[in-house]
Amino acid sequence: MLRIDRAVYEAIITHARRDHPDEACGIVAGPAGSDRPERFVAMENAERSPTFYRFDSMEQLRVWREMDDQDEEPIVIYHSHTATEAYPSRTDISLAWEPGAHYVLASTRDPERIEFRSYRIIDAVVTEEPVEIV
Repeated sequence: MLRIDRAVYEAIITHARRDHPDEACGIVAGPAGSDRPERFVAMENAERSPTFYRFDSMEQLRVWREMDDQDEEPIVIYHSHTATEAYPSRTDISLAWEPGAHYVLASTRDPERIEFRSYRIIDAVVTEEPVEIV
């Protein structure tokens, strides 16, 4: 189960809406080993695409160094889908490189109702998990 603070949840939704029609992406860092998503980090979609996202390599290096310096890890890796449901694509699954992370998808295909779902993706196996907003 993903437990996420309402402010972080709202920040992800706001980022997804702001970047629409392109996919938004980022992470939520937390203390290493805690499974507590605490520090929201919006990142640039280097692809600037409505169908694909990629972290900018220099920005990713900087963010991962910040996490190392603060004894953090990526608890949540998120991105948005702009025209499809909030379910990982084959590409999303192939790029899921953090087995301990919660992979969050926010779909902006219906601007009135954002879908927000979380998954564990391990060895290309996708398992949806409940989300509790606290």
